[in-house]
Amino acid sequence: MHRPRSVRDAEVEGKRVLVRVDFNVPLEDGRVADDTRIRAALPTIELLLERGAAEVVLMSHLGRPKGPDPALSMEPVRARLGELLPNERVRLLENTRFDPRETANDPEYARELAANGDVYVNDAFGSAHRAHASTEGAAQLLPAYAGLLLERELGELGSLLEDPERPFVAVLGGAKVADKIGVLESLGGKADAVLIGGKMAEEVDRDDGYELPQDVVAASEFAEDAEARVVAWDAVPDGWLALDVGPATSERYAERIRDARTVFWNGPMGVFEWPRFAAGTRAVAEAVAAADGRTVVGGGDSVRAVEELGLADRIDWISTGGGASLELLEGKDLPGVVAIPEA
Repeated sequence: MHRPRSVRDAEVEGKRVLVRVDFNVPLEDGRVADDTRIRAALPTIELLLERGAAEVVLMSHLGRPKGPDPALSMEPVRARLGELLPNERVRLLENTRFDPRETANDPEYARELAANGDVYVNDAFGSAHRAHASTEGAAQLLPAYAGLLLERELGELGSLLEDPERPFVAVLGGAKVADKIGVLESLGGKADAVLIGGKMAEEVDRDDGYELPQDVVAASEFAEDAEARVVAWDAVPDGWLALDVGPATSERYAERIRDARTVFWNGPMGVFEWPRFAAGTRAVAEAVAAADGRTVVGGGDSVRAVEELGLADRIDWISTGGGASLELLEGKDLPGVVAIPEA
């Protein structure tokens, strides 16, 4: 894995530091509804200020605008940041995606962004898997370093692949099946058990060509053999949809999770937004929180589940990047990380 050099080693005194942060936060009624991602960036910003940076210039995207959009302006984010960290040396640029050259990784736009700094720091793990002008292009034009959050994310997630304490149990679910098949194959040689729910289970059942671990349990309360490599779904009545794991599967999964020394969870077990189908996801979340081993949760829906259930403070590490964490665990290089020289 690429190990980028740390912001701790950057000479920033008297310099302008351009920092790519992940301030893609939810807004409600013109205000920030959840400032978790803003707070996650504060340690890096504060470090730069303490070390004498003349100015810390922050940049981030917000939403998916197709051009300038007042509803996705960074102004509410700017206001909340000012409340959390009032400092005249901190400046936040407007939404990088207001300019279509951002996602195209346009060299000219990268130069325009880089003109705001003498040193570049990437602390946006959630966007590090995108080769955009603010994440990859600008990093090529300035002395580049990894921020504290990006550094921590790489360490926490990298350890799952390199030397996890065993048994290592991975729990994969959700509806974005295509995003997770590669992770399933990657974890095939690393996890001791993979517990599968949501649309993921249906996809695996259709194709036995994946390199699976010896113990893969696909979620279905109709299954009789919990030790099978893949539990079949053909017992689900025709015309019915599997919208959650059943009580028996939930309990089996909870047992596996509780006995694990390392747990990684990404993706709900069903349509947990509907209370009637939230039981499986709730059971997994509670088991992860209760596990004695090291626990890592990644992905927006999984994070949302543990937060809504009040379990977040019982998880060892909650990743700020869903797609980025999946690509990292799949073994892919993240453009925003590779653009930073190694330590």
